[in-house]
Amino acid sequence: MSSLAAARADNFYYPPEWTPEKGSLNKFHGQHALRERARKIDQGILIIRFEMPFNIWCGGCNSMIAKGVRFNAEKKQVGNYYSTKIWSFTMKSACCKHEIVIQTDPKNCEYVIISGAQRKTEEYDIEDAETMLLPLDEERSKLVDPFYRLEHQEEDLQKKKEAEPVLVRLQRVSDSRHSDDYALNRALRNRLRNQKKRVAEEEVASRKKGLGIRLLPASEEDAAVAAHVKFSSKFERNRKEKRALINTSSIFPGSYGSSSSDAKRKELESKKRKIKAANASNLLAGGFKPSGWSQIAVSSARKS
Repeated sequence: MSSLAAARADNFYYPPEWTPEKGSLNKFHGQHALRERARKIDQGILIIRFEMPFNIWCGGCNSMIAKGVRFNAEKKQVGNYYSTKIWSFTMKSACCKHEIVIQTDPKNCEYVIISGAQRKTEEYDIEDAETMLLPLDEERSKLVDPFYRLEHQEEDLQKKKEAEPVLVRLQRVSDSRHSDDYALNRALRNRLRNQKKRVAEEEVASRKKGLGIRLLPASEEDAAVAAHVKFSSKFERNRKEKRALINTSSIFPGSYGSSSSDAKRKELESKKRKIKAANASNLLAGGFKPSGWSQIAVSSARKS
């Protein structure tokens, strides 16, 4: 980026036709300092980035919009709570472009959904969450009464006595586990050494079997699954056929009931006899001479 472009980006570029009598650069260009965010500033509306304060259900498509999702919202003042302003935020959901209106509630320090959505109610049990139950506003007002405070104090003491054995037992278990740091570190390192040793043995066993992966130790579950595996019956069928062929064939080559291999051998021998007979007939007819005769004729011609 050139220096001129950088100056324009930072809004520090003053064109030659500007003079100090014409005011600021925004006034000179006829625009607001917030640019597009202030396009409805004459109506008291400012465009801001609004972050959803809680999980809600969209009123248009009934889809959930999570807490923390940001929107371009129109912010405007709709009233006052004493001297505190009440702000309204109008935005459109990304799922169905449905309009959602949320206002601030200074009295309860909360946000209130006016239209276009419904807040997702998330209830939980205090005992399951292991959190403290805060007193309600009515109980807080009653704590001013000395008799009610005395009764409340007695209930707290009773709850403390009931929970004291459990707390003491938990404290003892925690102390016994974390009293000796050296023993805990030693046990942990010993377990890691044994684990590394076992992994090395498994890798060596895998390399001996010609495998590139580490095999886990055998278990009863693996043995049960392997026992129920059934392989294809083609191998068994071929083995049975070969066994039956061997049992039906004779150990003597020329006996009755010879196998198909003997029949093929006989067929090859008959073909060889036919080829030899054809060669002999060609020789008698003068069609060709054996290689031995041709060699004798060549040698006699050289001598002459």
